[in-house]
Amino acid sequence: MALDAAELAHRLARDAEAVCRHYLSNGRREGHYWLVGDVRNTPGRSLFVRLKGPESGKGAAGKWTDAATGDHGDLLDVIRESCGLVEFRDVANEARHFLSLPKSEPEPGHGRLPSSAPAGSPESARRLFAMAQPISGTVVEAYLRKRGITALHGTASLRFHPRCYYRPDAWSPTETWPAMIAAVTDPGGKITGAHRTWLDPSGRDKAAIDTPRRAMGALLGNAVRFDVARDVLAAGEGIETMLSLRCVMPTMPMVAALSAAHLAAILFPATLRRLYIARDDDPAGDGAMASLIDRANEAGIEAIALSPRLGDFNEDLRTLGIDALRAAVRVQIAPEDVARFMELAA
Repeated sequence: MALDAAELAHRLARDAEAVCRHYLSNGRREGHYWLVGDVRNTPGRSLFVRLKGPESGKGAAGKWTDAATGDHGDLLDVIRESCGLVEFRDVANEARHFLSLPKSEPEPGHGRLPSSAPAGSPESARRLFAMAQPISGTVVEAYLRKRGITALHGTASLRFHPRCYYRPDAWSPTETWPAMIAAVTDPGGKITGAHRTWLDPSGRDKAAIDTPRRAMGALLGNAVRFDVARDVLAAGEGIETMLSLRCVMPTMPMVAALSAAHLAAILFPATLRRLYIARDDDPAGDGAMASLIDRANEAGIEAIALSPRLGDFNEDLRTLGIDALRAAVRVQIAPEDVARFMELAA
């Protein structure tokens, strides 16, 4: 009996390391992951394939993510891209050959292999942002306020989309959810990408889906920006993290890089003299902080780490309260910046 795409992907995932060794031979195993440059087998460490895990759902074996682009998919995508195939029939036959299964015609309805959940181009990111609306009075505002974030000034980089497409994987039906759309821009303000956070329609939390956050477009070096930075800037990973800090430092320009890897690679404004690094309290956050401090020092920029008491600054805000967050941040920033950036929050 012919196997459909999902069953082929499941069978490949049961021997994910062997698939990676064959089709992503320029990579290497590290723990429960296979690391390589990209899905086309370029040397590097940006893409990671999960080697162990359940057959489906969150953390499934065979699922991969490219940290540089936000692309993700499964091992059929690896075969397609690494072999340069287009037709689903050819991808399926290559997978069957690897699995020592007989060749078979694809099931009716399969012409080309569906693409993996799209990261999209910078142009598609700009179109998505243009289709969205300001966040005032929307589910996005309700979600942020539920996270304890009440200072929503300078958030033109955030918009609301009432029916943003979401596809769990390449073969599942497309769903629509309300979403927070964040513009990712270069230091000059040009939109290079977009970040989507799908939300529960009530605004109480993120949507109950496997991957409620996804990015698209050109992300490396760029970020979601809250005000224009000149001599002083605060940088961190998450949008909610940086908006939490804006509640106590309302006039300090800030950027959210969206991940630890991208935080380590943010581009510095030419006029920057002091950089505050809002670290997340985990190994990835520590690594990003160390890399960013080294880069800042080499560029002649003073780098100062800001550390949360809990996991991140939004957790501090929600759990400990704004007064405790303000007091903790006040003693970590330079004295001259207290009066400059915190007096409106006093």
